[in-house]
Amino acid sequence: MELAENITQSQRGIIGKIIDFYRISPSKDVSDNPDSFKRVRLATFLAATIGYAIYYVCRLSMNIVRKPIVDDGVFSETQLGIIGSCLFFVYAVGKMANGFLADRCNARRFLATGLLLTAMVNLVLGMTEMFWVFALLWGLNGWFQSMGAPACVVSLNRWYTSKDRGTYYGFWSASHNLGEAITFITIAMLVSWAGWRYGMLGAGVIGLCGFALIMLFMRDTPQSLGFPSPEPVAAKTPGKKGESAPDFNRAQKAVLRNPAIWCLALASAFMYISRYAVNSWGVFYLEAQKGYSTLDASLIISISSVCGIVGTVASGLISDRLFNGSRNVPALVFGLMNVTALCLFLLVPGEHFWLDATAMVLFGLGIGVLICFLGGLMAVDIAPRAAAGAALGVVGIASYIGAGLQDVMNGILIEGQKTIDPATGADIYDFTYVNWFWIGAAAVSVLLTLLVWNAKRQDNA
Repeated sequence: MELAENITQSQRGIIGKIIDFYRISPSKDVSDNPDSFKRVRLATFLAATIGYAIYYVCRLSMNIVRKPIVDDGVFSETQLGIIGSCLFFVYAVGKMANGFLADRCNARRFLATGLLLTAMVNLVLGMTEMFWVFALLWGLNGWFQSMGAPACVVSLNRWYTSKDRGTYYGFWSASHNLGEAITFITIAMLVSWAGWRYGMLGAGVIGLCGFALIMLFMRDTPQSLGFPSPEPVAAKTPGKKGESAPDFNRAQKAVLRNPAIWCLALASAFMYISRYAVNSWGVFYLEAQKGYSTLDASLIISISSVCGIVGTVASGLISDRLFNGSRNVPALVFGLMNVTALCLFLLVPGEHFWLDATAMVLFGLGIGVLICFLGGLMAVDIAPRAAAGAALGVVGIASYIGAGLQDVMNGILIEGQKTIDPATGADIYDFTYVNWFWIGAAAVSVLLTLLVWNAKRQDNA
């Protein structure tokens, strides 16, 4: 009897630990400590930032393995384009749907669950070569990936006031570039050493580590720990005997009716075409057009990711401190920088390491700022505070439809302009149409950004 009782107590202890692991808040109320709020807020912010960076590792792993997969005869360029577009199209729909859901959900659980599932997809794809399995699971990965950004933005909106939000949104947006840098360095090394399968498996293992990080250190809301809200985050619902409650339906409808948010969504869509063209096909382009090795090509593209960290971190500080919270002027300046960088990268033929590296410095800085502004912050600025996730969702669905279209278009254009050298049997690529497709998308994004110059926040929508 004593042995059975001890086993039962042991089982209860294990179950209790698992339950505590998934709790919204710690078992002890930390609100009695005046320093606790800042400590928990910082831990939540860092966990969300690093966690979302790892989301990118599980998304960009496919970009590193494209050329090795083609070289091994597993898939063609067009098939890879279709596989890549499956993620983007599902991601577009998922980001809007999950943006609306994230406003109403536990941000910690939402973020962690998505990362766990996307890590599992990478692990499975490292063990198969079937086209339909790749297309299906990579498309499903798009839905899991779409859970990340809305949860993070909602968390920022819950923990920070409007005075600080731009600055911390900029810091958080650096997670995009941090994830890209990790991918283009670590996953590229794994692929170079052991093949494309280990690149996918490595991304999955990194994703599992990120899941544990989020669950251990992130928290949902200040109120869940007994802290007061930093500021009102939603419109008030009238007619409830003095109660103050979020009116999510009214705020989210206001987002859908706001033409400025849709214009920003289109500007972001064209920016994402140029962004993901370089991220998805940049390594392939440098290998096929300029003769770089996989490791050198990945190193050059990783420069844009590292510099993008500087751009995203600086974006919020510059707009908050120098332009009193206005994003329009820096968005225009860095949009033009993006166009210039693509011209240097694509229109100068031959292998010129330092020129290509310089182009990626400019591209990284420009895209880093634009991801922050066009990719969400400018829409959040003019949306009701109760609908931050919805605003991000509208921008997200347009952005990733653009990203998905570029993957299909680039795959078709690249394979359609490929010829075979009769002497050596080597593939010869003509990237002329691809070049203008990338540059043109960046230019259209700049023009659309000018149309929302005077857009204002809808505080009372």
